[in-house]
Amino acid sequence: MPDLPEDTPDWMKPCGGRRKPFDLRTEVAHTARVYDYVLGGKTNYAADREVASKLMAIEPGPLTAMRENRAFMHRVVRELAGRGVRQFLDVGTGIPTSPNLHEVAQSVAPEARVVYVDNDPIVLAHARALLASAPRGRTAYLEAPVQEPEQILNSPMLKGTLDLDEPVAVTLIAILHFLPPDPEPREIVRRLLEPLPAGSYLAVSHMTADFAPRAVRRGAQVYNSAAEVSLHPADRAEMEAFFDGLDLLDPGVVPLHRWHPDGPVTVEDEVISMYGAVGRKP
Repeated sequence: MPDLPEDTPDWMKPCGGRRKPFDLRTEVAHTARVYDYVLGGKTNYAADREVASKLMAIEPGPLTAMRENRAFMHRVVRELAGRGVRQFLDVGTGIPTSPNLHEVAQSVAPEARVVYVDNDPIVLAHARALLASAPRGRTAYLEAPVQEPEQILNSPMLKGTLDLDEPVAVTLIAILHFLPPDPEPREIVRRLLEPLPAGSYLAVSHMTADFAPRAVRRGAQVYNSAAEVSLHPADRAEMEAFFDGLDLLDPGVVPLHRWHPDGPVTVEDEVISMYGAVGRKP
């Protein structure tokens, strides 16, 4: 196991031999840390900042898109909590950035329960340190890969936090476009939703090249050449396919900043280049 970088926070370092050091692989860019840097966070390293700088040099840059993606998640959670949803499963949560999903949900329904899922050590450390639930609700963190839905759904931690006989909102925010084609992301979504009861919801945001193909292709090239993941944009039909068998909430599949905006829309679709949608399991 390599030594941790000097700028690694103290709470991530081994303590009295009880905790093994994380192999953060800081020499390789990671999507969660790139996202963190672009949003002004401090949990990132030189490789992440290099990729972020290249991305931000592309016009239109990613800063507005990332902020709008976060705002989309907030609006979705408020909407679903307002519809009576009290259980959320956030898969591919990334590094916590306040307000986090549970903070939004519990601001509407203090008794809301949230399970965060990710498989990155740095996200795990942040989640355990920062994701504290409101007293009436509950928040848990599960370390598991999104490609293994059964591992997620059968986890004792998840089953100890969520009641899978009651509706659950599954949120996949800006994660599916980083998955390889095998297993097919649509199949992963199907397996996540299959055991959930009627009245459950699916929320997805996904990169698309429908509006700014040249810029999105350049962004994909940056990720594909410098990070451990590759970027796979989806067109509108591919985005709609994630919701096969579900009842789409109005306004359907739209550029995510147009999904129930809080005010007038002043950003062009090509600046965002991401779709957003929410569906309900009948």
